[in-house]
Amino acid sequence: MNILLTGSSGFIGKNVYELLKDKHYVQCLDTSIGKDLADCDLNYDVDVVIHLAGSANVRDSLENPTKYWTNNVQNSKRLFDAFPNTRILYASSSTAAEPWANPYALSKRAMEMVAPAHSLGMRFTTVYGPGGRPDMLIPRIIRNELKYANINFSRDFIHVYDVVSAIEAFMLAPHMTGLADVGTGQSVKVLDIIDHFGLEVDRVQGDTTLERVDNTADITRLTSLCWRPHYNVIKYISENKSVQ
Repeated sequence: MNILLTGSSGFIGKNVYELLKDKHYVQCLDTSIGKDLADCDLNYDVDVVIHLAGSANVRDSLENPTKYWTNNVQNSKRLFDAFPNTRILYASSSTAAEPWANPYALSKRAMEMVAPAHSLGMRFTTVYGPGGRPDMLIPRIIRNELKYANINFSRDFIHVYDVVSAIEAFMLAPHMTGLADVGTGQSVKVLDIIDHFGLEVDRVQGDTTLERVDNTADITRLTSLCWRPHYNVIKYISENKSVQ
């Protein structure tokens, strides 16, 4: 299969590339290789587009809302328009369920609204694993650098390798369009993680006006493709803390 992969150098993108490069012909598009979705050539003849490029950080979106509208909505619309007859799998977010909460969530919901009918929006939950942003919760716990924790939040943590296998499952299911959650289907309380590892951190109530209290995925559509998650966040933290 001939694939165009945007955001190929990003956290999820580079893992997708590693999985698919020996099975398919993958053409990459990323600002790190001089191909900015805002103005690059989009004259590709491909069977499917996997669109992972964009900006993803709730806190940063509060400071730079225009960047999120440009990268996540306008640039995506340009890509959608360039491939009117090609199946597109694109990265949305569980935050899109509450678009009023922050500019990042709003940009993802707007992206879903301008996506073509034949596309599939993948609403990722909280992704962790090798190559993730170092400022995220799980890496900071592993490095013993966590200063505080939002104890009223629960998160559906999904390993990036499970995300990658989900994307491949969707890619091989051309009938799947619309929206689909990508998570484990089970959430873990941040407080339970803190207690499990005996972490001495400030325990605070998270701002529920900016972020979802619980982002547990409904993985009914995903499991209909015989997909199952294989990684557990507690086990992952335990294994990686032991090598610090």
